[in-house]
Amino acid sequence: MKKVLSLAFLLLLLGCQFAAPHEFAGLELTAPQPAPNFTLESADGPVQLSDYQGKFVFLYFGYTFCPDACPTTMTTLAQLQRQLGDDADQVQVIMITIDPERDTAENMAEYVAFFDDSFVGLTGEKAEIDAAGAPFGVYYEKEEGSAATGYLMSHTTRVYLLDREQNARVAYALDADVDAIAADIQFLLNEKN
Repeated sequence: MKKVLSLAFLLLLLGCQFAAPHEFAGLELTAPQPAPNFTLESADGPVQLSDYQGKFVFLYFGYTFCPDACPTTMTTLAQLQRQLGDDADQVQVIMITIDPERDTAENMAEYVAFFDDSFVGLTGEKAEIDAAGAPFGVYYEKEEGSAATGYLMSHTTRVYLLDREQNARVAYALDADVDAIAADIQFLLNEKN
């Protein structure tokens, strides 16, 4: 009986050592780098990225007049917050406008609150937004729209996940599955526990 128990224990230990690594639902950044701090404007005043040190941050660059990608992304992130339940308070969603010409701090606050009251919307001068987006390779450009929409913005649609130390860890595509993103957060929450 002792041999059987010893063998079972040994197999359990070996199984733990060779567990499959976690596969992220987005593009895992192989050499995570700290995201540079920035200061932009919210409806409640200046906000720095470093204000959220210790939380997981989903960073998204979009705009309130966006007809498709932005509302889709914000809906996914709102579903994620609900799915995380009690762990949602360890996550912060920040949307930075790429259309400061139209998006005031108040517009941004109203837009993100429609999806979830905890979301933060930020704006600023174009140079400040460019500086915040440059480390992530954020691209945006004004293009002609219709008479009803005015101009539109062509832009990067990835969401960037920063860990508690504000290292950029994962870049999610527009069609990333909310269940898989939630699994990523659960993995990261348990990573150092």
